[in-house]
Amino acid sequence: MPQMAPLMWLNLFGFFSLVFMFFLISNYFIKPPVKMEAQLKPLSPSRLNWKW
Repeated sequence: MPQMAPLMWLNLFGFFSLVFMFFLISNYFIKPPVKMEAQLKPLSPSRLNWKW
């Protein structure tokens, strides 16, 4: 069974690392960010009646 030289493994690792980084970067920039609309709700504290 033929074996690969160590330099070929290094080239293969570099190639797959570059492809993986390209995939991650393209996924980060492919979708435009969704603007969240400000939904301002007045905070109404609920009154708790503590009976001991």
